[in-house]
Amino acid sequence: MSFAEWARRLAGEAAVALGWRPDEFWRATPAELAAIRDMLRPPADAPVDLPALMEMFPDG
Repeated sequence: MSFAEWARRLAGEAAVALGWRPDEFWRATPAELAAIRDMLRPPADAPVDLPALMEMFPDG
């Protein structure tokens, strides 16, 4: 993945999760962005409650 693709994806995550505008994203430090990325991703060994997810996000 190129830097531009990675930046677009992370900017979108920051916008959705934190309500950040583009200028807020671009002023953030790499450490702040890494902390946000880590916060948004569950641990690899986290259990998944599939029935609860299906109830929260029905496909219709």
